[in-house]
Amino acid sequence: MTTQAPTSGFSYSRLQQEHPAATAALGQFGQAIKDSGLSPQLTELVKVRASQKNGCAFCLQYHVNLARSLKVPQAQLDQLATWQESPLFSASEKAALAWTEALTSTPALPDPALMPRLREHFSEADCVHLTLAIAHINAWNRIAGPLGFTPPPAQ
Repeated sequence: MTTQAPTSGFSYSRLQQEHPAATAALGQFGQAIKDSGLSPQLTELVKVRASQKNGCAFCLQYHVNLARSLKVPQAQLDQLATWQESPLFSASEKAALAWTEALTSTPALPDPALMPRLREHFSEADCVHLTLAIAHINAWNRIAGPLGFTPPPAQ
């Protein structure tokens, strides 16, 4: 996996200016996820992991910054690429990260055993919200990466 973007001259602010309806829709989608009650820290772990898998430098740095602001432990961010072997992640976080990887892969046909594993830790509504959060970040990864958004500074 490479994490580099073409230099197209596009930026998030330019996308907002030239395509306001699309960015507003994605913003409303993101707000619905924030309002869902799903843990913001878990949501950011999922978004960072999907961005790692998709190789989107902009989204990766943006969500690492958000995760840090939400006090996600730096050690978790450091070991996120190897979450399966790390003792730093809870069983519920590991279930969510497994779901993230399954839905970020193409085609998005998760192992049928993953949903029961997820349901051990999350309500049905939370499973839906988690799925929506993964779909949302995958959409942004497929916008920001190909358009070459410059990553924000690390915080």
